[in-house]
Amino acid sequence: MSRPIEQGGIYLGARTASQVAAPGSKGPGGLALVAAGKVRDLYDLDRDHLLFVTSDRVSAFDVVLNEGVPNKGRVLTAVATWWFEQTRDVIENHLVSTSVDDVPGLSAAERETLAGRIMIVRRTRPTSVEWVVRGYLAGSGWKEYQRTGGLWGQELPSGLEHAAALPDPMLTPTTKDDAHDLPLSLDQARERVGDEVYAQAERAAMALFRRGSEVLSQRGLLLADTKFEFGLIGDDLILIDEALTPDSSRMWPVSQWQPGTNPPAYDKQPLRDWLETLDWNKQPPAPVADPAVLERLSLRYVELCERLTGRRLSSL
Repeated sequence: MSRPIEQGGIYLGARTASQVAAPGSKGPGGLALVAAGKVRDLYDLDRDHLLFVTSDRVSAFDVVLNEGVPNKGRVLTAVATWWFEQTRDVIENHLVSTSVDDVPGLSAAERETLAGRIMIVRRTRPTSVEWVVRGYLAGSGWKEYQRTGGLWGQELPSGLEHAAALPDPMLTPTTKDDAHDLPLSLDQARERVGDEVYAQAERAAMALFRRGSEVLSQRGLLLADTKFEFGLIGDDLILIDEALTPDSSRMWPVSQWQPGTNPPAYDKQPLRDWLETLDWNKQPPAPVADPAVLERLSLRYVELCERLTGRRLSSL
C-alpha cells in the first residue's frame, strides 16, 4: 500500500483516520488546526483570517482514499484562485493571499512544501447548505431523473437523455453537515438559512454558474454542474471554499458532448468509475487505489488547470 505523503510535518497526500490531527494541534508555523477536511486543512491564523492548506487527498463516495493524486492540491489552489479573480464583479470572495510570505513563522521546509497550496482567507459564518447548480443531466441528477422524472421536487420534461441540456440551469441544494451530502428541496434550503440569505445565495449561485459557463465555453468546455459555498461577514454574503474546480464541478469538452452518452469529464469520475468495478460497499476503509488511475486523474487535473489559466502549472 502507498504510504501517505508527508513533507515538513504536513500530510499532503492521503492519511488514515489515526493520522488526522485533532483540532487545536499544532501545524505549520505553530498554527493551531481548526479542522481537517477531506481535502483541505484549516488553521487559525488570527482573529479575522484562516489559513487553508490544500492537500493531494481525494475522496469518492464521501470516503477519503489512502493514496493521494499527484499535484492535486496545487491544481485546486491555482484554479480556485483564478476563478476568484474572474468572479469578483459577480460576488466578493474570501481570498486574501496565496503567498507563503504572508504566513508568519514558517520554516524554510514548510515554505517550500506549502508553496502553491495555501490560501489566506477571511473568516466567515458558512451557510449550512451546498449550493449545487446543474445545467445538464449527469451524476446523481441523472439517477434522480430516472427515478422520479424530476430533480428533487422540481419538474422536468419527460424523455430527456443522459447528459442532455436542461431547459434552464437549476439549483439543487444539498446539506453540508453530514457524512454524506443529502439533497434538499428548495423550500428545505430556504428553511435552513432564512429567506434573505436564501435569496442572496440563489442569485449568486445562478450568476456564478452563468459566468462559469460563459468563460468555459470560450475554452471549448461545457459546465455540466458545480457547487458553491457561501459565508457571511456581518450581513454580507461572500463566496468561500473553492469555485469551479475539478473537485467541485463537472466539465465536458464541447467536441465530445452528445446527449445519450457519458462525456469524458475533467473531474474525478474516472476514479469513481474504477471504484464501481470493485467489490466495495462504499464505506471506510477505502480500497487500495490503482496508481495508474491516480496518475491519469492527475494529468486531467493539470490539463484543465493549464487550459483555464493559460499558464503551465510549474509557473503558478
